[in-house]
Amino acid sequence: MLLSFLQVETEALAGAAVPQQEELSFSLIDMAAKGGWLMLVLLALSVVAIYIFAERVVAIRKASQIDKNFIKDVNDYLLSGKVRSAKMLCKRSDSSIARMIEKGVDRIDKPLEDIRTAVENVSNLEVAKLEKGLPILATISGGAPMIGFLGTVMGMVQAFFNMAQAGNNIDITLLSGGIYTAMVTTVGGLIVGILAYFGYNYLTAEVSGVVSKMEASTISFLDAVQAKKDAKDEEE
Repeated sequence: MLLSFLQVETEALAGAAVPQQEELSFSLIDMAAKGGWLMLVLLALSVVAIYIFAERVVAIRKASQIDKNFIKDVNDYLLSGKVRSAKMLCKRSDSSIARMIEKGVDRIDKPLEDIRTAVENVSNLEVAKLEKGLPILATISGGAPMIGFLGTVMGMVQAFFNMAQAGNNIDITLLSGGIYTAMVTTVGGLIVGILAYFGYNYLTAEVSGVVSKMEASTISFLDAVQAKKDAKDEEE
């Protein structure tokens, strides 16, 4: 009898515990909804950050893709006097380096300093194109956590306001509800900010890599131009 009674009680307690566990469970969507309207702002910022990151990755990779023999072929054409062939090669290569070198080939009959200036001007424009959107991504990386902290402050203010309105009938749920909202917005802001921060640094490193390639190509191209001019002076 005693064992049967204990078994029945144990099954009853286990059955009562299951609904309680289900009540405590919640989804990420439910948790985000508790954050209020600021979570919509953070969601919009996350969408913008993801779009900028994906678009810039494609653009930077496209700008950096170039035949490893491109500069060598251009220099060979210039030293052989085949300026037109060098221009056609630049036009066929749709990249930042090709557009930069193409401008130098167009000024091939000008003094070396003029060619250098023209190449550097195009280089600056190409770098500016590559960095498009990065300031927005940097702003999101710093602004999203601040928006999350704003939600934290608003949640705490709401919690203490509710407690003040309750007077002597203070309930712990009045405080926990506001703190819950505050913590959700903080987590959301930090997640968006961290992702945007790492994305910004990754893209900055990629742009720096392209700039290094552009500088190396410029030096090689100007050396070839100088060699061509020296050879022309010797012939004269």
